[in-house]
Amino acid sequence: MTSVVDRPAAVAEAESERTGVWWWIRTVTSCLLLLVAVAVLAALVVVPRLAGATPYTVLTGSMEPALSPGTLIVVKPVPATQLRAGDVITFQIESDNPAVNTHRITQVVYDSEGTPRFQTQGDANNVADRDLLVPGQIRGKYWYSMPYLGYANSALTGDSRQLLLVVAIGGLGAYALWMFGSSVADARRHRSDAADAGSENNDESL
Repeated sequence: MTSVVDRPAAVAEAESERTGVWWWIRTVTSCLLLLVAVAVLAALVVVPRLAGATPYTVLTGSMEPALSPGTLIVVKPVPATQLRAGDVITFQIESDNPAVNTHRITQVVYDSEGTPRFQTQGDANNVADRDLLVPGQIRGKYWYSMPYLGYANSALTGDSRQLLLVVAIGGLGAYALWMFGSSVADARRHRSDAADAGSENNDESL
């Protein structure tokens, strides 16, 4: 007659650790942190670089509530002929001043030579901007934004942004390798525990 013996307590405990509440909390938390890190890296560095876009930081409340101070905005260069009233653009305020502003186009007019000029105004402002813009002042059209990331963007220079890209890619790669290695090790340990349990069951069979 053959009797069935329960697996060793150590095997059951190991499986419980891999499927228990705390295991799930750790796994889900690490995955969420990884996704957040990837999203931040993509928004700050990767996507703008690949698309030829430029990230800027909103410093004032002139575009509230759509764009609050500290918001990261990314703008893409577009031909001036494609800009229309209602578009949000980032532009150089003065030709000899590198400072930029981000406002909404309220009107497009053309001079005697057919060159477009753009009237802009902040959504939260009561009056339009004083001067009409010429195409050469426009740095790009609003593409997307992420709240609060503007502070991080302001803290990064060109060199530090490049360093962040290298470090982040290396860190994410190391994390991915670690996760893969842990999965392989868990699978091997599970097979080994199952084999040991089966061997003990055979030894104790009558």
